[in-house]
Amino acid sequence: MELVLLGPPGSGKGTQAKRLCQRFDVPHVSTGDLFRMHLGQSTELGQLAKTYMDQGTLVPDDVTEAMVKDRLEQADAVAGFVLDGFPRNLAQGQHLTLMLSEMDRRLKAVLYFKVSLATVMDRITGRRTCSQCGALYHLRTHPPKVSELCDVCGGALVQRADDSEATVKTRMAVYDHETAPLVDFYTKQGLLHTIDAELPVDSVTERLEERLVKARD
Repeated sequence: MELVLLGPPGSGKGTQAKRLCQRFDVPHVSTGDLFRMHLGQSTELGQLAKTYMDQGTLVPDDVTEAMVKDRLEQADAVAGFVLDGFPRNLAQGQHLTLMLSEMDRRLKAVLYFKVSLATVMDRITGRRTCSQCGALYHLRTHPPKVSELCDVCGGALVQRADDSEATVKTRMAVYDHETAPLVDFYTKQGLLHTIDAELPVDSVTERLEERLVKARD
């Protein structure tokens, strides 16, 4: 069950990735997690990535691709994987196809989480994090009992810098520019499945599993 999840920040693909991994017993391969692991362990790839990050420049595609390839070659990914955050652009998508071909593998499906800018803005800008224990809240869907204070430890709730309206708009503009070619790329291959990510979390999960069971059969 080799899967790629495409979707903007706030589309819910991270939550669904974890559920799909449990359902199909495959690892969740997140590029964010891969970067943190390689940086934390100071691997050769992590050190290489750090040189670019320290310079304030983007990590080149080939470094990210090497991290992904290393992860997909590990034993627990033999039965499949859920790729989250990769590919981010057409070049990475083309390289992933080549990479999997060299491993005698291919994608089963690409799940595209379609969601409006208004919904993304509401989901992200409404998020608050406890400054002390890290507990997560949402001002509309999961508010604290006492305004701006954590239910768990009483710490002050803060909005992360990358959850601000201006930052979200910038991230969405970048996402739209990079992802549009990928949607067309995978549509032409007959791999793309568009998911209505505006639906409640459990409804999205049900539809995903229905699509994937059919794809597997």
